Amino acid sequence: MQKTTEPALKREIGATSLALNAINLTIGAGIFVLPAIVAENLGPASFMAYIICGILVVLIMLCYAEVGSKVTTSGGSYAYVEKAFGPLAGFLINNLMWFGYSALSNAAVVNALADMLINWFPVFSLNYVRVIFFITVFAILMLINIRGVKNGSRFAVTATLLKLTPLILLVLFGLSKISTENLIIKTWPGINSIGETALILFFAFLGTETALNISGEIRNPQRNIPKGIFMGVTGVLLMYMLIQFVALGVMGDQLGQFKDAPLAVLAAKLIGPVGATIILITSVVSMFGLVCGDVLASPRILFAASKDKLLPEFLGRVHPRFATPYWSIIIYCMVLIIFASSGGFKQLAVLASSSVLIIYLAVVLASIRLRYKKDLPAGRQGAADETGTFKMPGGLIIPILAIGTICWFLSHITRDEIKALAIFFAVLTVFYFIREKLRKRKRISS
Repeated sequence: MQKTTEPALKREIGATSLALNAINLTIGAGIFVLPAIVAENLGPASFMAYIICGILVVLIMLCYAEVGSKVTTSGGSYAYVEKAFGPLAGFLINNLMWFGYSALSNAAVVNALADMLINWFPVFSLNYVRVIFFITVFAILMLINIRGVKNGSRFAVTATLLKLTPLILLVLFGLSKISTENLIIKTWPGINSIGETALILFFAFLGTETALNISGEIRNPQRNIPKGIFMGVTGVLLMYMLIQFVALGVMGDQLGQFKDAPLAVLAAKLIGPVGATIILITSVVSMFGLVCGDVLASPRILFAASKDKLLPEFLGRVHPRFATPYWSIIIYCMVLIIFASSGGFKQLAVLASSSVLIIYLAVVLASIRLRYKKDLPAGRQGAADETGTFKMPGGLIIPILAIGTICWFLSHITRDEIKALAIFFAVLTVFYFIREKLRKRKRISS
């Protein structure tokens, strides 16, 4: 009898393609807003926050590269943690991913989008107008995604070109207009100020890990994954630092005064009103593109969790006509509206950064467990020195450095944020054990 073989993914993606994908997924909303916040807090010492964020992202992505080469099931961070530490840990991380990270991130982005629109429509400074705007945006995206989206990839490519080209031109125009007086560090900020600012800035670096979703199609992954990640993070870091360098060098202390659209103000100073309009349009397209992509992807986390019996069954229902997880999309968009209406960009960005740092910490710990623990539960993958997997150099040096840096970042969140996260995990843990107890009773009775 002739054997039938399943079609396999072709490994055609090199380090450069991986790096470009990482840059595309990372450069989004934050860089259009954060330069003013960073400049206000740190002044000419702004580069310190960027370097710290860049180092942390490199360390974390190396851990992702190792664990991602061992755990080949879908689910990303959720799958890695679940394989290493079991269903409770997977349940907590899954909910933190969609609720504490994705939803908060997009609520922050849409708030930044509303802030940008104030430049054209001052009425967006009114709270009730912003709430109506949030409801309208997410209702439209909800309907679009329930009906299905066919041209998402084309829109993503177009949005990428539209956002990168003006930023590069802005840097090139600005380099010759820099005043060195604006870049002289007269007083160094304190370590706490640097840490608090880096925590906010870290929001702009989120998204690099998503590029590893294509790891099954990368040539020579042991070599190209770490190389591609390093190139991608370096590219993002250089772009961000150049933008901050030019913005601060041209505008000086005034930069911190324009938190709604600092790059648009910079473009107006360099090129005139046309430049400001181009940057504002670029910002809006970039932010809207990010939100569109997330409303398409993130409800699938709820859908997958429902199929794994981690969330209520109705979230796993598929629309009979459009074949989309419509209840997951509806619930996710409702959560986005609530979050977007309850906070501004800076507050939501800090909460999203805190949530994702906990997710990263869990994945780094999972990389350690999957490297050295051979007695994993049945059905779980991961052991030391598996053939064909990527392994970080230096033993535990990289994950330990990543753990230390993440903990340093988390030490700068407020007590209220710590309480909120503790309550979140406590409620989910109680819910998990109650649900497991009910499921056991149901099995026994049947």
